[in-house]
This record gives sequence, C-alpha cells and structure tokens, in this order.
Amino acid sequence: MVKLNKIYTRTGDDGTTGLVDGSRLPKYAPRMEAIGAVDETNCAIGLAVCALTETPHGAVLTRIQNDLFDLGADLATPGDDFTPGEMTLRIVPSQVTWLESEIDAINAHLQPLRSFILPGGSEAAARVHIARASARKAERAAVAMAAEVPANPAALGYLNRLSDYLFVLARAVNANGADDVLWVPGQNR
Repeated sequence: MVKLNKIYTRTGDDGTTGLVDGSRLPKYAPRMEAIGAVDETNCAIGLAVCALTETPHGAVLTRIQNDLFDLGADLATPGDDFTPGEMTLRIVPSQVTWLESEIDAINAHLQPLRSFILPGGSEAAARVHIARASARKAERAAVAMAAEVPANPAALGYLNRLSDYLFVLARAVNANGADDVLWVPGQNR
C-alpha cells in the first residue's frame, strides 16, 4: 500500500522528476509527457464517472482508472523487460483483451454508424468524448516515447483500445446511438 506523509519533496525544483528505478529525467522528456497525458486521461475519465455513477459504466470506468495508474507506473519504469513482478507494475495482454470484450459487449447494442458523429448529445456522452480525445493524446505521447525508449507493447495496445472503448461508451450513453449528433459535411458553405 502506498503511504504519503508529505506531498512536496522539493526534489523536482530543478526541473527533473524521479522514475521507479530512482533515475531522474527532465520534466519535459517524452516519457514524462506520456505519463502526464495518461494522468490527464484519468482525470477526464473521473469527470465522466461523476455523470455515470449510478450506471454499470461507472464501475467499468473506475476499473479503467485503476488500470491507468498501473499504466502510469509501467511508463515510469525504464527498461525493456515488461514482465510484471512483485515490485514492478506492467500492463499485461489480458487487460487489453478485457477492454476488447467490453467494446464488443457495448458495440453489440449500438445502432450502426451512418456518419461521423460530433462529440456531444448528452452531458454524460460529452464527458466521455473528452476522455476519448484525451486517451488519443495519451496514446500519441506514449508512441512518441516509444520512438526514443523501450515501451511495453501491451501498454500501447491498452491506450489504443481505451479510446475505442470510450467512443462506443459515448454512443451507448447517447441512447445506444439514437441521440448521437451526426456530422453534416459542408453544412456552412
């Protein structure tokens, strides 16, 4: 269990931050950008949870929030051994598979897409769309990190599936797609 007695340490005042292995990186490093983007996604999902607390989706999103903490720890652990250990959190393929099963379960009840959709429809769906866009940003940041240092393929896969999950969830929240707002190409010409 994590125990934090003091919130500030002053160790980051020099513009660096610590990783799981004790090494330090500049706060602007691609690894730190990826970790920060995952944190932003977690926050956006937390906002969506507030609108979906009384639904089964709220519990799924809370599980995803916990996974995102694991994913942040994964990204903060340098190296190329992506095997989880007693002191090492890693995203594993079964977490990606679980997200895929959640996507399939929701998608089975959705109306087929007839057009691209605009983010919105309901406040809850709009919150989920914000989380979806944030997840895409986190994925881009993690891929940029992976271009420079080794990254867990399962973590990258999880982020890719997460945005897909959030897309179908937003549609489900919009009355299984019936309340989606459709894009009208060239409407303002």
